[in-house]
Amino acid sequence: MEHHVDITGIAIVTSVALLCGLVLSRLKQPSIVGYIVAGIVLGPGGFGLVSQSDSIRTLADLGVLMLLFLVGMELSVKAFQAVWRVALLAVAGQVGLSLAVTALAGLILGWPMERSIVFGFIVALSGTAVAIKMLDDIGELKTETGRVTIGVLIAQDLAFVPLLLITNGMGSGAGLDIAIFLKLGAAVAALGGLVWFLSRRERLIVPYGAWFRRNHDVVPLAALALCFTMAALTGLLGLSTAFGAFMAGFALGNSDGRTLALRATHPIQSVLVVVFFLSIGLLIDLRYVWDHLGEVLLLLFVVTLVKTAINVGTLHFLGEPWERAFPAGVIMGSLGEFSFVLAAAGLSIAAIDPQGYQLAVTVIALSWLASPLWLDAAKRFHGLAAGTVVSLRPALQQIYSGEIAVVNRFFAITLHAASAAVDTIRRLTKRDEKP
Repeated sequence: MEHHVDITGIAIVTSVALLCGLVLSRLKQPSIVGYIVAGIVLGPGGFGLVSQSDSIRTLADLGVLMLLFLVGMELSVKAFQAVWRVALLAVAGQVGLSLAVTALAGLILGWPMERSIVFGFIVALSGTAVAIKMLDDIGELKTETGRVTIGVLIAQDLAFVPLLLITNGMGSGAGLDIAIFLKLGAAVAALGGLVWFLSRRERLIVPYGAWFRRNHDVVPLAALALCFTMAALTGLLGLSTAFGAFMAGFALGNSDGRTLALRATHPIQSVLVVVFFLSIGLLIDLRYVWDHLGEVLLLLFVVTLVKTAINVGTLHFLGEPWERAFPAGVIMGSLGEFSFVLAAAGLSIAAIDPQGYQLAVTVIALSWLASPLWLDAAKRFHGLAAGTVVSLRPALQQIYSGEIAVVNRFFAITLHAASAAVDTIRRLTKRDEKP
């Protein structure tokens, strides 16, 4: 009977996740947003059918490793080489300015340094899936704007591992001590060396590649073995298991076995990634969102606006013209997939309290759900690209001229109706006052 209940639970969870993924896809949202929604529906904030457990947390941890492994495989050194200077400088600017903003907020709100740093890292990263979808929808994926945006997103993915190492290192109790910077230097050196090594070759040659191509059944197992072995090795060296998974995927993604490995491991990755985002949804409490709705929406607006301004300003400062900096900055305005991981790492080292983690996760998820508005803004900026943009205010006035006209007309009608109502009340009052 217990087995029957377990199978029933699995059937419900997978069916709801599938349904939510399909619905969000139909609404032109990334399917991973649907998995978060499924977690909300099934979790304590919804129907309470699923709760966080050790098994779910273990699968979610494996999902993080597979997500990093997949991201590493998707990164192309050749595509990155053309824009690597702008991309790396842009990410350095994004991280630095985000840290400056959250440090200022931390001083005002009395946050400890660790919390300001974690929130700065969370804000700095952008949503790769959302950004690529926006680029595709406005027809800019293969243009110069698309290449610059993708280059910055690749640089952010490369920067995530050092950011995670710093976050985890702050949990040692000694703060940002010399050991953290030594580990960070080793990780950056290893990653930089791998990028340099791969950039000097067309493709890495996978040992026994011909044998793997003849025996497709063992390819998923070989890829998983590579991922988890590298993760275990870097974990033992104190460099984080996530770093090893990313390095393994990055090396494999720039080898002659990339296509075969992607095709063979995609189903496994999909299941584990679903569990990871489902576990994120389980943590979102709808009662908390409702009780703090004003605070959540205000923070969402401020974070998205500040992040977009940082993106646009950084790209333009680095020499990108407004017609590329505006769309690219807006497209990268949503928070990133790895922001969830950084928030969880901040919670694990007590840099973020449970309420702060709830707020961070909620804002990250809502930033994805609000992506259609940002997509609409990206399309309008894209339409403005042929013109001359000298400052942000005229651009916004031109882009949202239709909405401004509607709002002005609404207020004019409202004022006219209010004025007529006041006049009517005055006439009625004067009539009543007559003897």
